[in-house]
Amino acid sequence: MLEIEGLTRRFGAKTAVDAVSLSIPAGQMVGVIGRSGAGKSTLLRMINRLTDPSEGRILFEGQEVTALRGAALREWRRECAMVFQQFNLVPRLDVLTNVLVGRVRHVPLWRSLLRLWPEEDKAIALSALEQFDMGALAAQRAESLSGGQQQRVAICRALVQEPRLILADEPVASLDPRNSLLVMEALAEINRRYGITVLVNLHSLDLARNYCERLVGLAAGRLVFDGPPEALTDAVANELYGLEAAEAFGPAEAAPDPGRDRPAEALA
Repeated sequence: MLEIEGLTRRFGAKTAVDAVSLSIPAGQMVGVIGRSGAGKSTLLRMINRLTDPSEGRILFEGQEVTALRGAALREWRRECAMVFQQFNLVPRLDVLTNVLVGRVRHVPLWRSLLRLWPEEDKAIALSALEQFDMGALAAQRAESLSGGQQQRVAICRALVQEPRLILADEPVASLDPRNSLLVMEALAEINRRYGITVLVNLHSLDLARNYCERLVGLAAGRLVFDGPPEALTDAVANELYGLEAAEAFGPAEAAPDPGRDRPAEALA
């Protein structure tokens, strides 16, 4: 259970997140929706502790995340993986090595610095890539891939961390519609197959409705909606998006899962 209690973040006179409280059971896929500047990214960055809250607490299974420091904070970031809009891959490194970066906390530092990855870790990383039809690209440099492929590599990197929670911050914002669907399908597959809790920030309301079992809506940093997609009324949607409503309501059909007919492959 992830519990957020009165979480607030101020930047000078601006309040980016305003006293947000949430309880998220393990295994949910939650879409955090709202217009640009609503506080979605700041909320996820506070959960991962990339940004410290001005007020409030974050607890995970009773442990106060907001109090963590040093090694305990680094361990939390292993359990709470981030997927960013900008992919954050190393362009000149091959795809497999980029995924193996997610195993850093599982191997001695000297091994990761020298890239002497244990065979078991290589197998875990390759299995993650094959799960999302990326295994054939393992030896290619990351910079040679399309945006959608790079984002799926970033998701594989997060998965091999063996996290209990994945935070995806606008993971499809820079992608075309087809690749947006493939990336969302990858996140949904991780949630379905492994029971990993997923919080994903989305500007597109249609993507959120199609892939998330629960929606959390922010407007000007305040929580204005929390419930299943079918409970989101047009009035609340307009409050969330304002002048950006037309852009947020674009069409989005669920993409076919290229691996749905294949047997599940274990990561370990």
